[in-house]
Amino acid sequence: MDQQTLADRLEISDLLTRYAHAVDTKDWDTYMTVFTDDATVDYTAAGGEKGTAAEMRTWLENTMAMFEMTQHLISNEDVVIDGDTATVRAMFYNPMKFVDGDKFFCGGWYEHKLVRTADGWRSRELREDFAWTTMGD
Repeated sequence: MDQQTLADRLEISDLLTRYAHAVDTKDWDTYMTVFTDDATVDYTAAGGEKGTAAEMRTWLENTMAMFEMTQHLISNEDVVIDGDTATVRAMFYNPMKFVDGDKFFCGGWYEHKLVRTADGWRSRELREDFAWTTMGD
């Protein structure tokens, strides 16, 4: 693996971490830095919505308000780089706590189509591939 590929993989991993951190801290300005201006985001597999990153920002702001705590853990990153584009399939595990104290756990994969921009790697498309969910302790 050459130095550029290593640098790209590190930057892409940082992008995935920035996404998780932005959602968990409800930092919607940072959330927007993950995506290109024309990006689409699809949360429909989990019962959510699909739209532009800006539309999903608004949807997440409203939806995530019901949670006191969330913790998106991202692992098993499968990254394929092809010049200035890349695809990523990465697992997520997400424990969450509703404001009333109930707990909710879910998992699946994030599938990104990335593009290299002047500001670094950005997601042009995010699709959540939802696998499972459970309630309780």
